[in-house]
Amino acid sequence: MCRVTSRIAALAIDAVNPRVVAEFWCAALGWTVVGTDPDGLTIGPADGAWPTIDVFAVPERKSVKNRLHLDLRADGGSTADELRRLLDLGARRVDVGQGPDVSWVVLADPEGNEFCLLSRTVQEVLSAP
Repeated sequence: MCRVTSRIAALAIDAVNPRVVAEFWCAALGWTVVGTDPDGLTIGPADGAWPTIDVFAVPERKSVKNRLHLDLRADGGSTADELRRLLDLGARRVDVGQGPDVSWVVLADPEGNEFCLLSRTVQEVLSAP
């Protein structure tokens, strides 16, 4: 039997303006700022659950596609409604070569960090056999 020795504690996002990026992700995920330091902010669920997201300042703007990204699912509403909500929060659609026939939507946060909105909602996944 394999002994588990690590757990994801936090994901990190680099940002020229950490406050703007943190506010976007707080609104998108329903999270809050749970810590600050001179270089950035930590956001997470209000109940203190893991993982959190650290948003830290860097001097350069993002210039290439992310090698790691978040996949989101609508929770408590339709995927179409969630897409509209994310766009209203400041996300924008992006093309990373995904093609026209994919079942997800590729978006980017206010500084261009890509993420996907998956087609099936949390409730659809949980109720599937």
